[in-house]
Amino acid sequence: MNAFNSDKAKTEAALIGLASAAFGRYFMVETTDGERFSCVMRGKKGGVVCGDKVEFKITAPGQGVIERILPRKSLLYRSDAFKEKIIAANVTQIIIVVAVVPSFSEELINRCLVAAESQNIPVIIVLNKADLAEPTQAAIRILELYATLGYPLLKLSAINDISILKPYLEGQLSVLAGQSGMGKSTILNALVPEAQRITAEISTALDSGCHTTTHSRLYHINANSAVIDSPGIQAFGLNHVKIESLAWGFIEFHPYIGQCKFHNCRHLNEPGCALICAADNGKINARRLAFYHKLLEN
Repeated sequence: MNAFNSDKAKTEAALIGLASAAFGRYFMVETTDGERFSCVMRGKKGGVVCGDKVEFKITAPGQGVIERILPRKSLLYRSDAFKEKIIAANVTQIIIVVAVVPSFSEELINRCLVAAESQNIPVIIVLNKADLAEPTQAAIRILELYATLGYPLLKLSAINDISILKPYLEGQLSVLAGQSGMGKSTILNALVPEAQRITAEISTALDSGCHTTTHSRLYHINANSAVIDSPGIQAFGLNHVKIESLAWGFIEFHPYIGQCKFHNCRHLNEPGCALICAADNGKINARRLAFYHKLLEN
């Protein structure tokens, strides 16, 4: 086969790639050998999210068309009554980033945990700016509850040292999630110093301008590990989680689900509720039960 026919065959053949950025109807797709292509989705305006494995064809140098999305192993997304916002696909763990200042939302943490549990995605909680002693102690008093539930709680100062986090990232596709101002970008730049340069390259390739900061992007830490930086989250809707499944989003509730007097117990104020009894006996933290009740009301 001559060079012309070889190039033509490569263009016509379907390739497998990783979606490393998604901006509206344009997607950056990477091949295993590091080539990047600016792609569109055939017949659709979107559907691809950061972390997706896709099948695509090259249409021109540096450009392609995505034929289909390969089956996902996990999907992190939030939703309200009107729309869904997919954050990332195929992630193996979620890193919830909070900081000692500005103040963080404990409700948002609980909502992220419910979303993670619904997809069986492990969670790590990172407390950033922990070099500030007094506010750190106040934050720890709130977060130690989640450490007792089994969620790893890491304290660090991203501008000084993130070495405590690095072992948890090895071999994982992690997604950074949290409110704006918590220091996710500082953590990312400490993990992947060239991230700012890569972001600029992707912005140019996709001609997406200043809007790139509103979308998730994937960065490689090494050959086996990557991290997805997601936009700041101010609200985390759980409209996609069925009411009867909400209790399963609280890992400490699991031993008591199905033990109530009534099989359709919602764990509000029903007589013989195993969860309420466990909370009364100190086996379940009353704060977590209150968060569950708030989710039911919303």
